[in-house]
Amino acid sequence: SFLPPLHPLPMAGPRPVVLSGPSGAGKSTLLKKLMKEYDSVFGFSVSHTTRNPRPGEVNGKDYHYVTREAMQAGIDNGEFIENAVFSGNMYGTSKAAVQDVQAKKLICILDIDMQGVRNIKHTDLNPIYISIQPPSLDVLEKRLRDRKTESEESLQRRLHAAKVDMELSKEPGMFDVVIINDHLDEAYVQLKEALLEVILKTERLKGAIPDFF
Repeated sequence: SFLPPLHPLPMAGPRPVVLSGPSGAGKSTLLKKLMKEYDSVFGFSVSHTTRNPRPGEVNGKDYHYVTREAMQAGIDNGEFIENAVFSGNMYGTSKAAVQDVQAKKLICILDIDMQGVRNIKHTDLNPIYISIQPPSLDVLEKRLRDRKTESEESLQRRLHAAKVDMELSKEPGMFDVVIINDHLDEAYVQLKEALLEVILKTERLKGAIPDFF
């Protein structure tokens, strides 16, 4: 599925980061640590979805909640960088959501699945691609079972998706960095090292702006 190139996306802000990896690999935990340590450097792009908000979720913060018609119209107009369907609901990242983060001179983090990674390869977004992987499928299964949040059917579905994800992450040129999250602290050091150049560049960019602006 070929997407048109992103001409209207101004690359004035810092280079974005695409973070991918199967559920249970520890991506969310690593992201939380990163956002806590560098809260003035990173920003999330807020995805669009056609699913209903869950209790406590806020429109515009957790997701942009839209109708199927509105989302399809946006996709048809080329307003989305990537989009996918899960469990009958549409999800996607709009160009505007990335631009909102870049306009604040923050590094935009896109937390997306393999389908989204492939879609972004067809755009001129030019992010740093990072994959967070578990040490093995067995370790992943144990982590997911320990959560006690999954039905057996859901667990098997996640494990199947993870197996595909783990294989695809090994494809040459798919990711700039693949981090095996065996020990969280070590994985976090690797993640910071992978992002150090863009973090320093962004801190300099922000520091170069006079206070009175």
